Amino acid sequence: MNNEMYIKESNQVYDAIVVGSGLSGGWAAKEFCERGLKTLMIERGRVVEHRKDYIGEGVPPWEMPMRGKVDNILLEQRHRIQKQCYAFNDATKHFFGNDRDLPYTTKEGTTFSWIRANQLGGKSMLWHRQSFRLSDFDFKANTHDGYGNDWPIRYSEIAKWYEHVEKHAGISGAKEGLEQLPDSDLFLPPFEMTKPEIDIKAAIEKAFPDRKMIMGRMAHLTKPTELHIQQGRVQCQARNECQKGCSFGAYFSTQSSTLPAAAATGNLHIAPNSVVHSLIYDEKSKQVQGVRVIDNDTLEEREYFGKVVFLCASTLGSTQIMLNSTSKSFPNGIANSSGVLGHYLMDHNYNAKAYGDIPGYEEEYYKGRRPGGIYIPNFQYEPKKGSKKYLRGYALAGGAYREGWKENASNKGFGRDFKDGISNAGKWKFSLSAQGEMLPRYENTVQLHPTLKDKWGIPQLDINCRWSSNELDMMKDAADTAEKMLKVAGVENIKKTVTQKPPGLAIHELGTARMGSDPKTSVLNGFNQSHDINNLFVTDGSCFSSSAVQNPSLTFMALTVRAVDFAVKEIKNGRI
Repeated sequence: MNNEMYIKESNQVYDAIVVGSGLSGGWAAKEFCERGLKTLMIERGRVVEHRKDYIGEGVPPWEMPMRGKVDNILLEQRHRIQKQCYAFNDATKHFFGNDRDLPYTTKEGTTFSWIRANQLGGKSMLWHRQSFRLSDFDFKANTHDGYGNDWPIRYSEIAKWYEHVEKHAGISGAKEGLEQLPDSDLFLPPFEMTKPEIDIKAAIEKAFPDRKMIMGRMAHLTKPTELHIQQGRVQCQARNECQKGCSFGAYFSTQSSTLPAAAATGNLHIAPNSVVHSLIYDEKSKQVQGVRVIDNDTLEEREYFGKVVFLCASTLGSTQIMLNSTSKSFPNGIANSSGVLGHYLMDHNYNAKAYGDIPGYEEEYYKGRRPGGIYIPNFQYEPKKGSKKYLRGYALAGGAYREGWKENASNKGFGRDFKDGISNAGKWKFSLSAQGEMLPRYENTVQLHPTLKDKWGIPQLDINCRWSSNELDMMKDAADTAEKMLKVAGVENIKKTVTQKPPGLAIHELGTARMGSDPKTSVLNGFNQSHDINNLFVTDGSCFSSSAVQNPSLTFMALTVRAVDFAVKEIKNGRI
């Protein structure tokens, strides 16, 4: 990376403009640049350089002022919402947004936790790296129950793009032969299960033959290929400190992988600290000509121009830009002739859990801090296999671990026995947590607030999103089911919980600019191209027609590279 790549003012008409630099934006830039297109990546936040700016990496809690906790005043002023994220602490807080500068509202009676990461690399710095393919059961879900719309693509159309992404990113996992969770031919070796997990797996699969417990598939280099080594990335060290940034490049991120690849072509420029206000639409050509931005620091306005625009600014970020881009042709938001822009907001539901003690195994332990756990894929993927109480289904994730000093940190005590208790490993524990599908519903929506604006003069988002009875019933069943599975596995002292934490905390926002075959009921076609504007594409989570159960990031990436391939061919053929 060199300083000449970063720009502020520019009169150039770029071949492609990519808004956003996270998982989708990084891939879009890489693919365009490697195909020879002069590309501008626009990022609303600051520059984060690989290795140099990972200021919390390798810093142990005891070397931090408050042992990893964040000052309460700072929390309330800047991170009242962000602190809810599992990855938020004193060593990672600089990668999260400032709530004070990023206001939004929610409709009365609803809550939504919007986790933000506005910097070069976006949430690719913070994601949990679970990487699963969707199957045709997911792409066809609507055809069985009528919720949402039918995806305009099928698994066979995206399979090779999953492989394209997996080869470059590096995904660890094992072939399992499950029809609801397609395998890859390019898996790196999976992380190992512990001895208790191996035994629990056997017990669960014997009692429930339709429920297979596998190792989670993760974007971690367990055994780097020559391609990964050429990227400057090496083997995962199993530190499980990934959200601090990884100088090894052992997990996939924009900084470690796609950005260096794009930069190496000489075709990339980056406009950091550029908050996109709206898209510039030309009524005569019926195309997007460029992007209006507000300087993050000075609040000065400027414009960038390009022949094709890819929105990769996150589900809510891209939709906010589109809603704020109005014109004579699109008074209610650009590319919104269907009227569905902003509707069908979804997130995954993590509100059920069961956990308990594993007796025995006192002589067993594990090496390192594995950066992920086990996974039980959705076993209700077919309607005939589902519950009669609710539609769709859920996956279960978790794992086994031994109690450590943290479990005793708040216990009262003193003396030798107390010290020995803290220094020795405690009981084995095992947990299963649900990851449930959320139905796409028209009434779950985002819109621009009629009066409130942020510091850049952009209307705030007003979010109206809540769990339906379908999601609530699903979580009750998930807790009961997880409890039954733990019982057959010999887990003791089992506890189960069902909560109602708000949507948003899964950080899997989806929908609001969905794909579809019918321009009257969708914003995008099967190649993520706007039905209304042929040089506008949206490839982040906003394009999803339904949420499925699996973590969506791998699909973001695969859809993005597929869309770039399509766009480049359309440009060469003179159709854009």
